[in-house]
Amino acid sequence: MNKTASTLLLVTTILLGHETIVHGASIFDSKHNLSTSGPGTIKASGESRVCIFCHTPHNARQDIPYLWNRSAQTTIYTPYASSTLFATTVGQPTGASKLCLSCHDGTIALGTVLSKPTPIPFIGANTLSGRSTSLATDLSDDHPVSFSYQSSITSGNTELVDASILTNSPVQLDSTGQLQCTACHDPHNNAWGKFLVMSNQGSALCIKCHTKNGWSISTHANSTNTWSTGTDPWPDSDYTTVAQNGCGNCHRPHTAGRHQRLLRQVEEEKNCLACHSGQVATQSNISTELTKFYRHPVADYLGVHDAHEDFKTSTIVKHVECEDCHNPHQVNNSTAAAPAVSGKNIGVQGIDAAGAKITNAQKLYEICFKCHAAAANNVIAAPEIPRKFPQRDTRLEFNGGTSSHPVIRTTSIPYTPSLKASYQIAGSNIYCTDCHGSDNPAAGAKGPHGSTYKHLLVANYDTQDGTGYDGTRHALCFKCHDENNAAFSASGGRGGGGGGGGGGGGTFNHAGHLLVRFNDGIACATCHDPHGSSGSPNLINFNTAVVTPRSGVLSYNGASPPKCTLVCHSHSHSNSG
Repeated sequence: MNKTASTLLLVTTILLGHETIVHGASIFDSKHNLSTSGPGTIKASGESRVCIFCHTPHNARQDIPYLWNRSAQTTIYTPYASSTLFATTVGQPTGASKLCLSCHDGTIALGTVLSKPTPIPFIGANTLSGRSTSLATDLSDDHPVSFSYQSSITSGNTELVDASILTNSPVQLDSTGQLQCTACHDPHNNAWGKFLVMSNQGSALCIKCHTKNGWSISTHANSTNTWSTGTDPWPDSDYTTVAQNGCGNCHRPHTAGRHQRLLRQVEEEKNCLACHSGQVATQSNISTELTKFYRHPVADYLGVHDAHEDFKTSTIVKHVECEDCHNPHQVNNSTAAAPAVSGKNIGVQGIDAAGAKITNAQKLYEICFKCHAAAANNVIAAPEIPRKFPQRDTRLEFNGGTSSHPVIRTTSIPYTPSLKASYQIAGSNIYCTDCHGSDNPAAGAKGPHGSTYKHLLVANYDTQDGTGYDGTRHALCFKCHDENNAAFSASGGRGGGGGGGGGGGGTFNHAGHLLVRFNDGIACATCHDPHGSSGSPNLINFNTAVVTPRSGVLSYNGASPPKCTLVCHSHSHSNSG
């Protein structure tokens, strides 16, 4: 039996005095019973009939079915609109949706019916205006209704089930193929609460239509975490765990805070931080990270990010939001080895090593390159340190020069002698996040959300000369490079790093520069560019504010042993080490 037929049968049985409820749970015990016997605080003061507020057996509206007992509306509504809405027309409400709104827009007295010459008196309130069940006339914060469901699929929405699948589903389209309020709500049956047509635990109702890629194996679809401290992130929910709430963790089908995509909170990041503040995702207190001085400033932008944006166009405003790096519908706990993306960042757009836009980044650096490479929307600031071989495009630093840390290109043989043994693996890579991320990952929040160190570094990286040797100044470098080898040995390596052509022969007197000469006037950054060098092996790319030419020559010879011609801190080198 389809929904129209079952509704007509229900109305008929009630009007004839029978109390058999077709769908099971009685309307008499629900808030849709507006008679004197109703359980709600808003109800008639003297009318005992239950069905009269919507239906009448005589003199009903002739232009619609259901023996409708309410007059035609002239209200103009603001429909839902979104850049990711593929439906061809979402206009004024029609069909069953318009009937629901005759009460739920809060503009018409609940007791105003065709079968009575004057409105039925009410106690509590005459309308739903100002209450949580009032949608008002602005429907842009509500799930779209009165549109051709199949047209959304035809126009490009690949994450909806085909309309034919809904034929035998609790979710039904109307006779014209439009999605109406009655697709999700049965006004006569409140067995599941909120007059839903079925339970929405685990988003069971939502996924009758929506088939988000990767959702079934995502953390948000399966986590048993619940909140125990702080503010309840789901104050209007009957469920307690992340998995039970499902889509409801972030979305509200009615009166959503952020209208496009029906997000709970107006500020994009607050939809994430409601849980990722240590109270639900207990091992992931991102809120604290984002208060650090150096951070990805997600709170600095409001309404700039759009799920449908093309970040390679020149019209887009550069920004960062949580969704730029994380896909909440696909995120999971799967692990990966550099450079591949792990489950934390799966399903996000990116820029590949060749500079092409890709829909689903396969490597983590591709996500970073959306902002840290010369895509059309990026105005890349001048580097903090002036270099002999200037390069402002991070993608080209890793993929367009002579040597680089092995983010894109893999490690080669011979190894840089200063490398710790665990990093001497030919053909391996490192992540951008091995250097850029939380300075306190032990607290649980990993990744480049915030740090006490400049440039969102995971450890101290002092670029200033002349402060005396202290290994903590170079803590970032010494994560991978052996301090005893690099700093205290005269043959301590060939310059720190050699991915993709960074080999080079011979040894170099690091100890002499770090410990003896110029009162430790030399920082790692004075000679080495941590991303890469377009003109020298071993990441040599001199800081030209410190290192200047000697007789017009500024050079590094990476042969065995390596030699330099330059002037550094007034000390002149002529093809010497």
